[in-house]
Amino acid sequence: MKPPLHILHFKNQPIFDQLQLEEALLRGDDRNFCIVNQGSPRAIVMGISGQPNQLLDIPRVQKDQIPVIKRFSGGGTVVVDENTLFVTFILGKEQLDIPSFPEPILRWSSNLYESSWNIPQFQLRENDYCIGDVKCGGNAQYIRKERWLHHTSFLWDYSEKNMDYLLLPSKRPRYRGDRPHQEFLCRLKDHASNQDILIEQLKNELVKRFYISDLDPENLTPKEHRQSVHWVQI
Repeated sequence: MKPPLHILHFKNQPIFDQLQLEEALLRGDDRNFCIVNQGSPRAIVMGISGQPNQLLDIPRVQKDQIPVIKRFSGGGTVVVDENTLFVTFILGKEQLDIPSFPEPILRWSSNLYESSWNIPQFQLRENDYCIGDVKCGGNAQYIRKERWLHHTSFLWDYSEKNMDYLLLPSKRPRYRGDRPHQEFLCRLKDHASNQDILIEQLKNELVKRFYISDLDPENLTPKEHRQSVHWVQI
């Protein structure tokens, strides 16, 4: 019997609001969710342990008044905007026949996207989704005792100017080496004709693996929970 999955689909929901919702559903709900969000106002999102002075060009961020957010999960730093495609899975550990550890979850999700999109050379490289040896999506996870979350920011398109807000991190994937952002990243739009088609293909693949039901966000009533998502003063 296929496990149930509720799909929430947004357009241009601010990433701060999305992260708050994700944390609420992870901590205060016990159902399975897939959250899709097409775009957000521009912002910088850091992992919970990220240090702004090590990861951001602070004078440039201050000059352009770019909001900075710390999410509740680990992982790296990303600039998001209206051309970012977000996909998040929040699943109970007993719902999937995979070990609830970072690498198996990454392999499961990578297989899902490979099967959905059939993009040549789409693959998992360390913790990133890549096409060949350039990155098209970054991931972060949060694993609890009975439940886990895996969220991805895909680059449908990106502005090279946005990349200038980020410093070259000292800790980076081996496959990246010392490549600057412009040589390390690629755009999904160069490999697919339409963002909506990618989402439809993903949903079609999910139907094979889950019992799907769409859910009105107005009907969500998570329990009281700890809230970790917050704005960072730069």
